[in-house]
Amino acid sequence: MKKCLKLLFLFTSGGLLYIILELAWRGWTHWSMFALGGLCFVCLGLINEVIPWIIPLWRQVVIGACVITALEFLTGCVVNLWLEWDVWDYSQLPGNVLDQVCPQYFILWLPVSLAGIILDDWLRFWLFGEERPHYFWMGE
Repeated sequence: MKKCLKLLFLFTSGGLLYIILELAWRGWTHWSMFALGGLCFVCLGLINEVIPWIIPLWRQVVIGACVITALEFLTGCVVNLWLEWDVWDYSQLPGNVLDQVCPQYFILWLPVSLAGIILDDWLRFWLFGEERPHYFWMGE
């Protein structure tokens, strides 16, 4: 039960933060972005749960940006292509894949991943008594 509440808290935190980020970035959002943001935040937090702390932080960030991009693509295929809600459209950006993801946003997901990984780690430490965060940029 405690683990479910922790994941629910982290999911909700990530969803709210993503909504705020999107409102600041483009001035509007959609409720489905709450779900995507929550899922992305939980997945960013799982990086240190699955991969040892010794992995350099830059690699965690790249993994995080890849995860966010993959989740954005899957979500876009559902909400934009299948349900036709037109939540976003990257058709005008070069290198896009099915108008759902593009290299430009992958680059933007790098600092978002860094912030998300660090925030998740400290929330887990402060609120849930998990291991104190410690990072290595290039490895130990």
